[in-house]
Amino acid sequence: MSTIRSHLTTVLLVCTALGGCATKPTTLYQWQGYQNNIDAYFRADTLSPDAQTQRMEEDLQKIRASGGAVPPGYNAHLGLLYGQQGKLDQFAQQMQAEKKQYPESETFMDFLLRNFKK
Repeated sequence: MSTIRSHLTTVLLVCTALGGCATKPTTLYQWQGYQNNIDAYFRADTLSPDAQTQRMEEDLQKIRASGGAVPPGYNAHLGLLYGQQGKLDQFAQQMQAEKKQYPESETFMDFLLRNFKK
């Protein structure tokens, strides 16, 4: 009886350990297509700033809808795209959002707000 009990205990421990390995890892931020958008930004021949902005806004809505966290730099990058298009109100709004979410970026965001030229 004791041997059966020890075998059952071993099987339960192995199943528990394997079940723990099967869980989906959690990520701190929801990246969506952010990395592809950065690539498109630096490869100016692929997508216009307007198309990049559209993609980032759509991804931002998905991130918010899922309750995920926007990664560092996301709002600042989106703001720079708005700035390139001459949409300075939206540029400033995105820089403020970046500062609010990541207070450590305040000095740099303030610098961009003071010195951005289209």
